[in-house]
Amino acid sequence: MQKNEPLETPGWGQELRATVMLAAPLALANLLQAAIYIVDVIFIARLGEEPLAASGLAAGLFGLIVWTLASLTGAVAPLIAEAIGSRSPSFRPVRRATRMALWLAVISGLGGMAAALLLGPVMELTGQQPAIIALASEYNYVIIYSLVPMLLSAVLRNYVSALGRPVVATAITALGIPVNAFANYAFIFGNFGAPELGLTGAAVATIITALITLTAYVVIILLSPALARYRIFYRFWRPDWQRFWTIVRIGAPIALTVTAEAGVFSAAAFLMGRIGAAELAGHIVALNIAALAFQVPFGVGQAATIRVGYFYGAEDEKGIKLAGWVAMAIGTGFMAFTATAMVLVPEQLLRIFVDIGDAKNAALVGFALQFLVLAAAFQLVDGVQAVAAGALRGLQDTRVPMWIAIFSYWVPGFGLAFGLGFFTSLEGIGVWIGLATGLAFAAVLLTWRWMLRERLHLTVRRH
Repeated sequence: MQKNEPLETPGWGQELRATVMLAAPLALANLLQAAIYIVDVIFIARLGEEPLAASGLAAGLFGLIVWTLASLTGAVAPLIAEAIGSRSPSFRPVRRATRMALWLAVISGLGGMAAALLLGPVMELTGQQPAIIALASEYNYVIIYSLVPMLLSAVLRNYVSALGRPVVATAITALGIPVNAFANYAFIFGNFGAPELGLTGAAVATIITALITLTAYVVIILLSPALARYRIFYRFWRPDWQRFWTIVRIGAPIALTVTAEAGVFSAAAFLMGRIGAAELAGHIVALNIAALAFQVPFGVGQAATIRVGYFYGAEDEKGIKLAGWVAMAIGTGFMAFTATAMVLVPEQLLRIFVDIGDAKNAALVGFALQFLVLAAAFQLVDGVQAVAAGALRGLQDTRVPMWIAIFSYWVPGFGLAFGLGFFTSLEGIGVWIGLATGLAFAAVLLTWRWMLRERLHLTVRRH
């Protein structure tokens, strides 16, 4: 959208094209981000079981912190979209919102680094092996320095996406894959003249990848006329506390929602581990397949936040309605496709992660095939709740959706998973029924709130 042009409500076809053009690069960037993590696993696995287990423990906590804080600073996206949609004659609202989000990334990132240092006590409390604790702590002490660059990059990714340049985010994320692979190869094994650091080398590779990614965003923003004209780095030292606390007000519920969702899935893994090792392994594989498919509706939800935010800024209720429902149709349609694949060709999906012909994997595969049937239903409601939440964020409505998510995941969701998993013969299947039920509650309640948006005055812009 060009500045000062009237924001006209598009037709269904126009909105469909606009949402797909925005969502496709964002979804691809999400998938590429997952690929960067897979590259780490591939290289670390060559060091042996203990380094792989240690990195997994550290990455579990660190990844949760990154995801939570990126969600906090990600509240800048609807603010930028609102400013653009309002056709403000000044670049100041976009510039100051982005600047304060970058400030928040640094401040929250430093706090996140301190929180990550709790990994050692957590591992000791949960009775991990001393050798694993030592390796994980050494890895963790290094990788935490990548947190602030990662969060700054996340803010700039939201900036370029809200300005209609999501391909930039995709290209930069794609750049991170070879950079990460090269750095892992160099610093883990001591190639190309680099020191041989073992597991610590993987953490160094993560830092290098984060810094190069951040540099790429800054360079492209400065060189692209469409991105540079807002001058987001101009007078960077000047605060705008009103916008800072607006981002916190909108973003904190999103961060808590992410924590609640990640927490219930982590708790489900512990439940599955109590049932049996084969069940846990099958659960992890099935959940990885579902998580990979989820990156697409997650990208559609990000696009919904921006598209709804445009029309929210323009105070166009018809446009808000159109953008939200089109995004939900796209997200649900894609998940219907993946759900069908899980029912019809589950073996082919499992081959991505495990050798299904190996006899030692027989029990794992058997359980994973059972769980994938439930994952099919899981996919549909997961896609709906992700896009509905994204659409509501475009209206800067995050507090009530947070309580909906916490209730849905932990009361009917975890409650049913625990009850069916341990007090019936369903066991692992019962845990998955619980997870699917929690997501279904979230999908229904969030969609219901979206349908009531005008009656609840959510579409009335807060000037």
